[in-house]
Amino acid sequence: MLELVVLDVNETLSDLEPLRACFTDVGAPAHLLDTWFAGTLRDGFALAAGGASRPFSDVGAAVLTGLLRHVDGLTVPVDEAVGGVLDGIKALDVHADVPDGLRAFSDAGVRVVTLTNGSLAQSEQLLERAGVADLVERRLSVDDAGRWKPHPDAYRYASEQCSVPLERCAMVAVHPWDLHGAAGVGMTTGWIDRRGTPWPAIFEQPSVTGPTLADVAHALIRSSSAIGGHG
Repeated sequence: MLELVVLDVNETLSDLEPLRACFTDVGAPAHLLDTWFAGTLRDGFALAAGGASRPFSDVGAAVLTGLLRHVDGLTVPVDEAVGGVLDGIKALDVHADVPDGLRAFSDAGVRVVTLTNGSLAQSEQLLERAGVADLVERRLSVDDAGRWKPHPDAYRYASEQCSVPLERCAMVAVHPWDLHGAAGVGMTTGWIDRRGTPWPAIFEQPSVTGPTLADVAHALIRSSSAIGGHG
C-alpha cells in the first residue's frame, strides 16, 4: 500500500524554461541551459559515485563558469553571469499541473514530501509562491543525505526521515534516471512525461506514467487501491 510519495523538485515541480532568459540576458545562447543542467547533474552524479557530495549551487556554478568562458559576446563578467543564472532559479514557478496533482494526493490521504538535489530553501520558496506549501509535509534535500540522487542512500534517507518502508514509498519525477534509482531500492515509481518522450530502454520501466502530476497521482492511487482491495 502507498503511504508516502516523494517528489523530485528541479524540472519535476519547477519549470526551468524561464531560465533561458537569464542566459540570453548576458549574451549566452538560450540552448546553453540544457547543456548546463545536464553537466551539473553529470558532475553531481560523479561526486556521488566517488563517495562525495557538494551542494547543487557549488556544482552548478563550477559547470556554468566553464561553459561561459567559451561564449563569445558575453555582455557581463563571467562571475556576474553565473550569479544571474543561479539567482534565476530562486524565482522559478511550478508547472501548471502541479497544484492539482498535489491536491489529488492530499484528497486520497497520501503523505507527500519533496526530495531535491538542490536546496531546501529553494524548494520551500517554490511551493510557497505556488500557494501549495501546506500540501507538502516536509522538504528534504540530498545535502543532508550525503549523496545526490540516484545514489541509493538518497532514497533511503527520505524513507528513514519519514519512517515509511521503501516498499510503501513512491518516487515521482520527470527524470528516468531518478526513477531507475528509486526502483533499485524497492520504491514504486511514477513518471511525469510532459513532452511525450520515449522511455530510455536501459532503465527499469516506471510503475505508472502520465502527462501531468495529476495523472500520475491518480494512477498511483488507483494502483494502490487495487492492491489493497486484493489484500
